[in-house]
Amino acid sequence: MIPVYQPYFSGREKEYVNQCLDSTWISSKGEFINRFERGFADFIGVEHATTVSNGTVAIHLALEALGIGPGDEVIVPTLTYIASVNTILQTGATPVFVDSLESTWQIDPEDVKRKISPKTKAVMAVHLYGLPCDMDPLVAICKEHQIFLVEDCAEAFGSSYKGQHAGTFGDIATFSFFGNKTITTGEGGMVVAKNKDILEKAYYLKNQGVSPTREYWHDRVAYNYRMTNICAAIGLAQLENAPEILEKKRCIAEWYRQDLEGLPLKTHDEQPDTVHSFWMCSIAVDDAENRSDLRSKLKNEGIETRPLFFPAHTMPHCAADGHYPIAESIGARGINLPSYPGLKREDVSLVTKSIRGFFD
Repeated sequence: MIPVYQPYFSGREKEYVNQCLDSTWISSKGEFINRFERGFADFIGVEHATTVSNGTVAIHLALEALGIGPGDEVIVPTLTYIASVNTILQTGATPVFVDSLESTWQIDPEDVKRKISPKTKAVMAVHLYGLPCDMDPLVAICKEHQIFLVEDCAEAFGSSYKGQHAGTFGDIATFSFFGNKTITTGEGGMVVAKNKDILEKAYYLKNQGVSPTREYWHDRVAYNYRMTNICAAIGLAQLENAPEILEKKRCIAEWYRQDLEGLPLKTHDEQPDTVHSFWMCSIAVDDAENRSDLRSKLKNEGIETRPLFFPAHTMPHCAADGHYPIAESIGARGINLPSYPGLKREDVSLVTKSIRGFFD
């Protein structure tokens, strides 16, 4: 089986984890938490970052730190992983769905403009599959309407727009380090923010709302969203090897692009002024009716794939009226191909040979 993804450990992961065990600092305190936070902030170019236990709670914490709650609306692309939407609902706010762009699969700024209302508190830009959104118009829209810009960068570590890393444009941004992400901590996430006060509120909320000056004093409902020192140790080792991991993934994406050229499908390519991190190497077949049979053929030949995300507005718990033709089309045609950094040229050739065989 050629899997869709598996972690890539080629550095000091075991060494750092063993240091945690030897020190007995295995929970939410220890030197690796601060080292990982500082290293991550430096890598993407921000001042303020705080670790959390996973990428989903990172989004929830970000929304809570901005004060988003009942009566507020948050604009979000319907073509996204469900965590982007669930966390909005968890705050008591209402998700307002927008369509995507055919060329990039990312949030459509023009549809964002159409969906702004007096209740709009924030826009959530999701950098889907590692390709950055078109950030200039989104920043301008949020500035004009004086609303927050939240970046969901769960899939966008290593991605940049006009020379600036994803997650550094908005008021607050979140990252995921799940086992299938570009760098992983097993389970984990990060929240980053431009404003120190916003990040301090996030830190306060992730630590059960404990007073910074009075021991064991808690003055509001808050959460335990802390990362463990062991997870941070793995993350630091991964971060040290991030350039190697990102370069391998770019190479894999280029192999797919070369091998699949001329077929009735489109690869998810880098756009001008962007750096695509290729968290997932993805394709969209021209005819949605081919997707299921193509995936079945690949599975029978020992090649694992994933469908693209179902548009969130089609889910029972957050079903919404409206027609989102681009998101619906991409969601019905898209396939994630094996994308892990350890893939070799011959592995990609097996995948693309099977895809070509399907269309012959």
